[in-house]
Amino acid sequence: MSRGTVSNRGIRMKTIRYISLGLVMALSLLIIAGCAVQPGTNSNSNAVGSNSPSASPSATAVSQAVPVTLPVLDALFSDEGFKSALKSKVQLTEDQIAHLQKLAGDEVARLRESNVEGKTSEEQSLQTARTDATEAIRDVIGEQKTQDLFALASDYWNKGGEALDAAKTAPTPEETMLAGPNAVPNDTRIVVNIPAFRMDVFKEGSLVKSYKIGIGYPEFPLPTGLRKAQQIIFNPTWTPPDEPWVAKMKNVSVGEKVPAGSKLNPLGPIKIPIGLPSLIHGGKSPAKLGTFASHGCVGLTSAQVQDFSRMLAQIAGSEISDATVKSYFADRTKTRVVKLDKVVPVELRYETIVIEDGKLHIYKDVYDQDTNTEEKLREVLDRNGAKLEDLSEEERAQILEALNAMSRHPKKPLPANTASKTVGENPIATASTSPSATKVADKKTTVTPGRKPIGKNQKEVVIELTAIKGKGYPAAVNLDTGSGKPATTAVAKATPSKSP
Repeated sequence: MSRGTVSNRGIRMKTIRYISLGLVMALSLLIIAGCAVQPGTNSNSNAVGSNSPSASPSATAVSQAVPVTLPVLDALFSDEGFKSALKSKVQLTEDQIAHLQKLAGDEVARLRESNVEGKTSEEQSLQTARTDATEAIRDVIGEQKTQDLFALASDYWNKGGEALDAAKTAPTPEETMLAGPNAVPNDTRIVVNIPAFRMDVFKEGSLVKSYKIGIGYPEFPLPTGLRKAQQIIFNPTWTPPDEPWVAKMKNVSVGEKVPAGSKLNPLGPIKIPIGLPSLIHGGKSPAKLGTFASHGCVGLTSAQVQDFSRMLAQIAGSEISDATVKSYFADRTKTRVVKLDKVVPVELRYETIVIEDGKLHIYKDVYDQDTNTEEKLREVLDRNGAKLEDLSEEERAQILEALNAMSRHPKKPLPANTASKTVGENPIATASTSPSATKVADKKTTVTPGRKPIGKNQKEVVIELTAIKGKGYPAAVNLDTGSGKPATTAVAKATPSKSP
């Protein structure tokens, strides 16, 4: 390697240390304790996709999986099973693993020192982080083993730490993701739709409770696929890991348990493990709900997680009374583990196009999965007995605008006086003109005269369509917004204005 190459790479690595990577790097203690060290026996069928930078050939191998950055690896290194898999599957030596672990830990420490908390990550900075991670790891273990490591990291992340060599047996219906978009459970399970920032509790096919949630940062996405809730842990403690950044924290020591209730404990009063790297846990402020708020976890307020725990126990046949919960919290120094009588499936979905109670909901593509497309729209409409061609020109124009606006990188609308010509001629390509998956967000879009433009920070657009009246996934039930206000009041403020 030339000296110039080394110098350039050093500059890139130095630059990334001071780039805002967003909240994902903030409060890095959550990487290890809050959302990244819960081993589990969970299955997971779908991978979290993420576009990798075109400038990095190595990163393309994981473009449909986990956005691998050094902090992501730092989280995975906390699990001994992952390190064992690196030895057996990637054939890394102890020295190589130690070298990579130090590299990842040092990067997390440097990012903490650069005080990036509260800053918004830019696409280019994330791409740079991925590229630099690839190059740094490749320098240690070479090209092929870097590819193998990334593949293993993606698999391990999305399977929740499940043993990768476990014997395959035919899964029961409760152990599989429901088929098709917007699928409505007919059994007992938890359904989380990530871009909708919503978690639903189903009991024997009936939706009994809904929660507004915080989700994982884009760089630490909440995985998709099927997980399992098997226990509820009250008063969880936190043990700071042996990481460089811990040594610089005040009032925290490596290996010393931080009790529940402490301001230094990020887990809140209750955690429900659902497999590496994810938890459902409390401790979030109401302002964090409906936003990026965790490192691969479902975030709730402390009041919400207490309510959810009682609901979870109830649908699992393990009643927990208010008096019992009160007794658990009477002594915050004592951790209580309640094993559920029945394992409850937790289905983590990523659906940005949802027909719900007769209305079309289009959500912001928060993880940049390129899901707001004609192909996805047609799948959702078809599932509900409707076709794109059957919609009116005005309805198609509304959908076109919404799909563009809710993409991560919306195109700038054309002037309103061109709307009737552009949208009227071909609002969305039909199947005959677009046999492959058409990216609607890439088409020219317009703001139709007389309709209120979609806000830049709007996270959802709701469109009423006659063709789907009374159809679709159920609307939220007893929605707990974490605000302490009645659900009807909170929903009215949170729901985007509908187009006339």
